[in-house]
Amino acid sequence: MARNFDIALIRTFTAVADHSSMTVAANMLHMTQGAVSQQIKRLEEMLSCALFEREKRGLRLTDAGERLLGNARRLLILNDDIWADMTETTIEGSVRLGVPHDLVGTVLAPVLRSYAERHPQVEISLVCGSSPELMQALDNGAIDLGIIEEPLGTSKGECLTVDRLVWVGAKAGSAYRKNPLPISMVADTCAFRPSVYAALRDDGRRWRTVFENGNIEATTATVRTDLAVTAWLTSTVPADLDILGAGDGLPDLPIFSINLYLSKSEATPPATELARHIREALMRPRQVAAA
Repeated sequence: MARNFDIALIRTFTAVADHSSMTVAANMLHMTQGAVSQQIKRLEEMLSCALFEREKRGLRLTDAGERLLGNARRLLILNDDIWADMTETTIEGSVRLGVPHDLVGTVLAPVLRSYAERHPQVEISLVCGSSPELMQALDNGAIDLGIIEEPLGTSKGECLTVDRLVWVGAKAGSAYRKNPLPISMVADTCAFRPSVYAALRDDGRRWRTVFENGNIEATTATVRTDLAVTAWLTSTVPADLDILGAGDGLPDLPIFSINLYLSKSEATPPATELARHIREALMRPRQVAAA
């Protein structure tokens, strides 16, 4: 008797496993938490075993869940590769992509390279800016699609992945001990700025702005030289800088989602295909903070 996996159940399982949270998985998959819970329950009944255990920091895979996860990821990759191979057609034209400064090198570079190699007849234009600036560019039709960073739960876009906002300082630095706290932000339109300032106000911490002009390289330099601290997503923090936290006297920062938006005008084939490449790359396992 043939036994077949439901790919939708496998996709939901990996999302929950990657983030240790049904709530976050539901947000990413545009489902209700109840629907995610029912799908996990259905998969557990099919396999006659428990896949998750609940603990203080979220959900933890059981031994059976650990065994399933590696095969589940391979099954999804094979499924998606077969689908792309069977449905792919020659694509020509141009596409304009908007990306926040901090995601260009850390997240999008390999995606753009893969897309360019697969579709050499498409001209790609890259627009970098803060998330609010990119949202305005989408509204104005200046870009075809955009990657937008927003506080978790506030977006109307397609959630690709989530990551925690963290404090970042120089290795063995002391800037975080200063009062007022010196802060370096990429720009006054930075998507992280309202959350950072709100956390400091709620904590009763005084601060001053050291740098704010839209140049991420200069921001990084002020942090590396211990002139200031900044706030970045965990997955974008360079290895030569330190992640700071409550133990350093700094308040917790919120979780952000990285969301995909397409232009309000009719999506072109190059834009639709680039969206698929971005979606697949960002939804594959990455190291993210526990929710």
